[in-house]
Amino acid sequence: MEKKIVFICLISLLFLFCACEDNKIQPGFSGTSTSTNILAPENIGMVEEQEITRMYEAVGTIRPLTESIIESQVSAIVLKVSIVPGIAVKKGQLLIALDARHLTTKFKQAKEGLVVAKNNLKQTYKSMDETKAGLDQAEAAYNRTKKLFKSGIVTSQRLEIDKAMFLQAKARLEKSREAELSAKASIRQAKEIVKEAQIALGYSKITSPATGVVAERMIDPGDLAVPGKPLLIIQTSGALRLEANVREGLISRVILQNNYQVKIMTVGKTVPARIEEIVPYADPATRTFLVKASLPDTPGIYPGMFGRLLIPVKKEKTLLIPQKAVIQVGQLELVYVKKDNVWQSVYIKTGKKFGEKIEVLAGLTGNETIGYN
Repeated sequence: MEKKIVFICLISLLFLFCACEDNKIQPGFSGTSTSTNILAPENIGMVEEQEITRMYEAVGTIRPLTESIIESQVSAIVLKVSIVPGIAVKKGQLLIALDARHLTTKFKQAKEGLVVAKNNLKQTYKSMDETKAGLDQAEAAYNRTKKLFKSGIVTSQRLEIDKAMFLQAKARLEKSREAELSAKASIRQAKEIVKEAQIALGYSKITSPATGVVAERMIDPGDLAVPGKPLLIIQTSGALRLEANVREGLISRVILQNNYQVKIMTVGKTVPARIEEIVPYADPATRTFLVKASLPDTPGIYPGMFGRLLIPVKKEKTLLIPQKAVIQVGQLELVYVKKDNVWQSVYIKTGKKFGEKIEVLAGLTGNETIGYN
């Protein structure tokens, strides 16, 4: 008994499915008509056959034409962040303050090292003066002994002693001069260390490299700033551009410095854009090329928005009618067409919009007279 009930249910579902298939509405005349007096459309037009250009829409993202990624040059704790995204900043304005205690200590140590090096040079100069005086004295004694030796007053032993003392004094002077050069080198090195410490101390205050607008902030007080870690992104010019990915089969249709249309869905605008850069390398994962197109100054457009680069692909003929002529009935679309002086409803299938007109893919053949209010 249960098998019979299941069989009857399956047969019933099959009949219902077939009935639904037979009742599908195909584009074309609906088979019902009304008189001209009942409809009386206010506007009358013709179905136009026009040549249109098919477009390939390369999706992309709007980005600043120029931007600066702010990073720290030293490792330090962030004490204060003076800005938030969206705020305009000027060149040299303080953005982030870092903990500079250890940098200040290094700077003081470097300055103390410079003082020590300068004192060493002063001591070297004093030692050189004493050595020069000793050398002059030893040289005078040696010269006097040589004269006396020639006269036979002193012995050769005395001459050798005075000569040795003279040579020793001369060697001490040479050593003092080497010490002077070493002390001067130490001062130069100490000055470089002071300069390096001063520069590092200056890195504790991060300022804006140019006038612009803060686009993104990735740091908060208490975080550790390290070299190579982005802290802020500043849009340094008001100009924007679209960075779109174009598939490799169509990249030959994109020409550098040519103008193309860019559709920005968020604001409902289509603006002209000039191709500024085509990256000559295809992404092996997506098989696309990166294309960058500059955008005009347009209100309501911000970095990060979604956009489409319209690339002409081919020209073909199609049927166009005014968008106002299309009547939506649920998911169906119909227009009123005049046939044999009678207005009839015709189901159609539409495609893309072209300004105030829309493409008709099925239901019309062309040169029909349509009416709409």
